[in-house]
Amino acid sequence: MHIPPYDNQNKPIVDMDDKRVPLNYFNIVKLTRGQAFDYQVPGYETCIVPATGSIDIECEGIKWDNIGGRGVDVWDGEPEGVYIPTGAKATFVCTSDAAEVFIAGARFDGVLEPFAVRAEEIDLVQYGSDDTKTHRKIKHILGTKYHDKVGRLLVSELFTVGQGGWSGFPPHKHDTDRLPLETRHDETYNFRFRPGHGFGTQLLQKEDGKVGEAFHVVDGSTFVIDKGYHPCVAAPGYEMYYFTILGGLSQRSLVQYFQPTHAYQVETIPGIKDMIAKFK
Repeated sequence: MHIPPYDNQNKPIVDMDDKRVPLNYFNIVKLTRGQAFDYQVPGYETCIVPATGSIDIECEGIKWDNIGGRGVDVWDGEPEGVYIPTGAKATFVCTSDAAEVFIAGARFDGVLEPFAVRAEEIDLVQYGSDDTKTHRKIKHILGTKYHDKVGRLLVSELFTVGQGGWSGFPPHKHDTDRLPLETRHDETYNFRFRPGHGFGTQLLQKEDGKVGEAFHVVDGSTFVIDKGYHPCVAAPGYEMYYFTILGGLSQRSLVQYFQPTHAYQVETIPGIKDMIAKFK
């Protein structure tokens, strides 16, 4: 489902127990210098990631200074984040002129330890090619590197490399727990484009053999995926980014099921198997 951009006034865009994606939580918080924001999400582990600007974060008596640091947009520097345990209270304060902050969450009953992920600890994967129109890079904030420190949450940033091109291709889904073929992971995206008037198309095909839906996504669009195959594409002349939240029902590791009609395309895309291995 497409959620067009709107002023959420620092209130969750995808709240606890959402009817569409109950395994996800998502908020965007906008602050100016000196402003503070605190929150608790019972039953969900979360990760605080500044899209732009810098913040100081405190959780359970531990403080991390100057998290973030990107300038005008998500292309202007590397991401950083802090993992917040299930139900814990977190507070952050804007230390730059302004900050836009993503809060990503996944349902999880256990309680683990908070920790920070600095820019030099981001796990970068680049795959695809210009020839196949699939060239992109993924910056994993909470990826396979932290498999033993996080319960169900996967957080990453996906960028098209160059202008235009496909992402999430070949079409795949992850809406049913049926190992070893597939896992149930709810997913939430927040899109950005460069330049800001750019756009793309998010496809969603819920049933094989039936025509799916196409959604016009723009800068600031949120898209929630509970079921179906879901590739997307950026229009020529525009770079596309999307912040990605995955929450697993029974395990953290993601097992994608590629649509049988198009699964052979995996063999045509350089590096895609390495990319798949990072969502663990």
